[in-house]
Amino acid sequence: MRKLTMEELQRVSVTEYKSQNNENLVIVLDNIRSMHNIGSAFRTADSFGVGHIYLCGISSQPPHREIEKTALGATESVSWTYSTETSACIAQLKTTGYQIIAIEQATESIALQDFAFDKNQKYALVFGNEVFGVADQVLEMCDKAIEIPQVGTKHSLNISVCVGIVVWEYVAKSTNSRMQKTSIL
Repeated sequence: MRKLTMEELQRVSVTEYKSQNNENLVIVLDNIRSMHNIGSAFRTADSFGVGHIYLCGISSQPPHREIEKTALGATESVSWTYSTETSACIAQLKTTGYQIIAIEQATESIALQDFAFDKNQKYALVFGNEVFGVADQVLEMCDKAIEIPQVGTKHSLNISVCVGIVVWEYVAKSTNSRMQKTSIL
């Protein structure tokens, strides 16, 4: 076994990335206070071809060196928009056919492993503030809630970890063939 070279990884250019990303999946960051979490969301979005990130409320915006520490340039490849109000962003996404999914521990949440992503449906995944979660007003606007089951004492995960888990589950459950590993032999 050996590590793959950069040539073998066959990374796409920023232009190629923008032409192939998945507009069926977008991320909404609801009042995220940590710029490192925002940067990590960008990096994860780039890795899995997420179509867009919506930064809302107190969420910081690129360019910022604290975001770039974890984004590592993904703010250039992943398109983003800022909205002062998460609820206004959600309302706009609904008018364009997105199903709004809160990633939250809620009374009617569905365990992530039990949620069936439909490859023909557009999804907006809403991740909430590190302390307060998805705002109550925003949660009321969501169509569904997904919860990542946990068995530990903390009952919460860092936002950057949540984004990675949920977006990977979307990719794993969809028939997105470009994510399948190609042989280099």
